[in-house]
Amino acid sequence: MSDISSTSNSLQCDVAVVGAGPSGLMAAEAAARQGLCVRVFDAMPSVGRKFLLAGKGGLNLTHSEAFEQFVQRYGDASGTAESWLRRFGPDELRDWAHGLGIETFVGTSGRVFPKDMKAAPLLRAWLQRLRGQGVVFHMRHRWMEWGACASGGEDAAVHSLLFTSPDGPLEVRARSVVLALGGGSWARLGSDGAWVKTLMDAGVAVAPLRAANCGFDTVRADAQQGETRRDFLRGLLGQAEPSVGWSAHFRERFAGQPFKSVAIEFTGSRGRHFKRRGEFVATETGVEGSLIYAASALLRDEIEASGSATFAIDLLPALSPERVLQELRHPRGSRSLSSHLKSRLRLDGIKAALLYEQLSKEEMSDPEVLARAIKAAPVTVIAPRPIDEAISTAGGIRLDAVDDRCMLRAMPGVFCVGEMLDWEAPTGGYLLTACFATGRIAGEAALERLG
Repeated sequence: MSDISSTSNSLQCDVAVVGAGPSGLMAAEAAARQGLCVRVFDAMPSVGRKFLLAGKGGLNLTHSEAFEQFVQRYGDASGTAESWLRRFGPDELRDWAHGLGIETFVGTSGRVFPKDMKAAPLLRAWLQRLRGQGVVFHMRHRWMEWGACASGGEDAAVHSLLFTSPDGPLEVRARSVVLALGGGSWARLGSDGAWVKTLMDAGVAVAPLRAANCGFDTVRADAQQGETRRDFLRGLLGQAEPSVGWSAHFRERFAGQPFKSVAIEFTGSRGRHFKRRGEFVATETGVEGSLIYAASALLRDEIEASGSATFAIDLLPALSPERVLQELRHPRGSRSLSSHLKSRLRLDGIKAALLYEQLSKEEMSDPEVLARAIKAAPVTVIAPRPIDEAISTAGGIRLDAVDDRCMLRAMPGVFCVGEMLDWEAPTGGYLLTACFATGRIAGEAALERLG
């Protein structure tokens, strides 16, 4: 289709991309290379809103670790993710950014960033390239449902999509469609999961969306023995007093403060194990932050299976248990215990407060009990935070519902990319890399399909 024909209430194009995030933009770029008519539709007023938010503190594009280790970050979907990333992986993503004039560097953690740490310059350069390829953008266009499809055989199928737009209802007819609608987190930026019902009604297998890279609500230390998710839900219904969150004293003084230079360890009922150093933040109701996000899939799955999950915090991972006990046994004379902890172990602030939160006065005075708590303070989480607060989502279109080019088996010519698919990964560049990869793969497949 060399020309675009349009009427007051309809448009035609070769490829319609629905969703103007990284996956959708990459699909549009790949599909537009040979002069195809590509149009991008998005419900938001501007493109890449979640992408820009992700780059607010420094755009983490990808990670520099070895490929074999990189693909393992995708958990149960690592086999499928490997096939995506072998076609367009971390190295290809960095080369692509360099082609836009965006130089990158590897940080001390192995994460890869643009040199200026910002998302906006990359997005501006990318949009300039896309418009130069002839890609047309339609903002404030919300996809509502499928229209009637006219088909002249599989290769000539025309897909009809119905949108609301500033000018009223609009029908778009496209020879291929790329859906890049995101998961269900941060609905105010466009990813609201409204597409789930539409695709399920069309016979597409979709796993329920779940929070990923998310924070959790904790149970107070005085209720950690025996309170379950059922007890928590009963409390929400007014049938019992829930013990969610920290004590009032801890919450008022330390909510929003980070636990720095700690390690957490967790082993689930299925035998999956997690142990890593880093930092996280105490919230009003529990915990969040990079170290919690890294363990969030295991914690969430354990809560779903058992009603709660308890991980251990090592408040002083650089010191052995023997060294901690030795310092605690050192005579403190007339000094208070708080002064003793600070001078001998540099343990104060939120770390010391956690110990006082969990231990009685008698236990705090027992060096052996206190040493065990310093090296393995238990924290029980009972529920992930609401999905709209999560950085990303798990669940989505089942991987066996698409082929190796991300095309829906039930709807030839319709491709689904990014967080719409049933995979998840921790923060650190893994999310963006797979989103870029699936967009690239689908865009190239749409181009090949249309010849």
